[in-house]
Amino acid sequence: MEEKIRLANLKRLLAPKSVAIVGASNAPDKAGYAAVDGLKRFRGAVYPVNPKADEILGRKAYPSLSAIGQPADLVIFAIPAAACVEAVREAIACGCGGGLIVSGGFAESGPEGAAIQDQILKLCQSSGFRLLGPNTAGFVNMSLDLMATFAAGRDDIKPGRVAVVSQSSGINFVVTFAIHKLGLGVSAAIGVGNSIDTDISDVLEFLAEDEGTSAIAIHIEGIPTGRRLHDTLKRVTPKKPVVALVVGREDVAEFAQSHTGNLVGSYDLKVNALRQAGAVTVDTTEELAAAAALLSLERLPAKQTPGIGVLTGQGGAGVIMLDVLKGGAIAVPTLGEATAKRLSELLPPMTYMKNPVDTARPGPTFPDVLAAIGADPVIDSIIVFALSEPTLDPLDLIPAARRTTGKPIIFGTSGSEAGVGPTITALRAQGFFVAENPERLAKAAVVLAQDSQMQWRLAQPADRVNVGAAPKAVGGLDEDASKSVLDGLGIATPQRAACSTRAEAMDAFRKLPKPLVAKILTSEIAHKTEAGGVHLKLADEAAFTAALDALDKIPLKGARRYLIEAMAPAGVELIVGSVRDASFGPTIMVGIGGTIAEAIKDTSTRLAPITKAEAEEMLSELRASALLDGWRGAPKVDREALADAIVRLAAVLDAQPGVKEIEINPLRAYPDGVLALDALIV
Repeated sequence: MEEKIRLANLKRLLAPKSVAIVGASNAPDKAGYAAVDGLKRFRGAVYPVNPKADEILGRKAYPSLSAIGQPADLVIFAIPAAACVEAVREAIACGCGGGLIVSGGFAESGPEGAAIQDQILKLCQSSGFRLLGPNTAGFVNMSLDLMATFAAGRDDIKPGRVAVVSQSSGINFVVTFAIHKLGLGVSAAIGVGNSIDTDISDVLEFLAEDEGTSAIAIHIEGIPTGRRLHDTLKRVTPKKPVVALVVGREDVAEFAQSHTGNLVGSYDLKVNALRQAGAVTVDTTEELAAAAALLSLERLPAKQTPGIGVLTGQGGAGVIMLDVLKGGAIAVPTLGEATAKRLSELLPPMTYMKNPVDTARPGPTFPDVLAAIGADPVIDSIIVFALSEPTLDPLDLIPAARRTTGKPIIFGTSGSEAGVGPTITALRAQGFFVAENPERLAKAAVVLAQDSQMQWRLAQPADRVNVGAAPKAVGGLDEDASKSVLDGLGIATPQRAACSTRAEAMDAFRKLPKPLVAKILTSEIAHKTEAGGVHLKLADEAAFTAALDALDKIPLKGARRYLIEAMAPAGVELIVGSVRDASFGPTIMVGIGGTIAEAIKDTSTRLAPITKAEAEEMLSELRASALLDGWRGAPKVDREALADAIVRLAAVLDAQPGVKEIEINPLRAYPDGVLALDALIV
């Protein structure tokens, strides 16, 4: 019942029928004035609350929330932080649904503000009252003409089908007005601020069911509940496309913490977690607006490799577009024989007809060329770029091609404002996405294709891995015990013997194939090489004895043991590790391994568990992935075995809550399999 109350109150908060403003004011410089003024077009009831005023901006004022006589769905708290605890308590007592706090001075300001914020959170948790913020400029819901915000320019916001959600209210409106410049509007623009109760996940769930929203743009600084956001996106993105701008590629954590109270966290992990859940990620606010605008108009069906057709009237533009598409790993397939034959009938010799198709200036046959490309079964969408030409009328061309092909047509053009401005405006009014340079046009195609690819991946069944029983040891397992866990997972390890005495070690020396490796066997030392705990290429008894002597000199608190192993042949070394992240839970990482792993930092990350296809993608994302494919005459490694090992390791933390961390470094790859040379489990 409590969750039902919370869901019902979330709807009352974001789609209210009545709004009260605590701290309403007649002073134009006050947030309470702006809050009341922003509700002048709102079609519901408005209740200004101020014990010192009888009327505010022509509306009857009330001395308290209880004096209104009925509960408001939404309460805007335009009062200082210190006064908010009692005001929220009164709103709950009156049966109000939710509220938003516009003031700052909470967790982002220090311990005192954090204590106030914590009191308010406890009130929300115990009552089901929903809260947006604190430290938010509020939100707009265009279906209700509701401007529950004091942001400048709120009266200029235009209705549309893109919803914008941001941890920063400022960026919320930056993206909103960028969407306007593309000729579109927004269904909602919501700033979650510190999001102590209502966060981006909650808003996404609301927007997924909002009939007025076709696509969602989100801006993220920190994600304190990353796994929840990931799981929410997995439910939302199949219904509606989501585009995300993630902050934190560089070290901006301190400033972000002071801004919204959200710690930034690992950029790569955040981005890959959102992509795994089906969201498209971008790098700038301009790209966020453009991508969400595009996906509100067009969306491809889910497909593993959607093909993009490229038609250009200028060869230079075609080269730029092809470069962007290939940089985004988007398929630009060669057109079929039937299409090539048709194009040869339409275009003069020496023009490029494979894909991209370059007409060397838009001529009279341009519409027929576009139709021929669209008819090819390898093409799922077409981007068309042409400078303004007297012979080309895009107002006829693009709508006709969309009807004829049944496929998304994205148009780009450039020219003088007088020449192309009316055309761009007219096409946008008809619901077409129009770019004003070839780069933006190609990036639009990348977004369309990536959304299609990610939805296909999301629909693939997860690989099931039996990870067996959880390790019993408390703390860190030693290397032999860790490798025994890997053996149980089906990840190969070297032939070895764990020895408690030198006599046992000498016996292992005689039995195991040479050369050998002698290691100190203890969970006290995480990096044995740096501690002098690893000795390689031991082929004779004298060298082996000297190695044991060296191992005996390493100071230990516990028992001294030795691990004697058959030395593995050379191969390509990787590091594979799974860690339980505080926000996202079980994660998996793969990178170039060995002693240089930390220096190179060539890694790829995902949330665990993963599919084999995702593991293969991780390997391909490595900058040094060429080393796996026979670099400079070396043999190709067994990528399938590598991917299988990554999947199996990722399954451990997901299935065993008691395992905090597991790492193989190095995992050596060969043409016929893999071998875990060192392992650590915590």
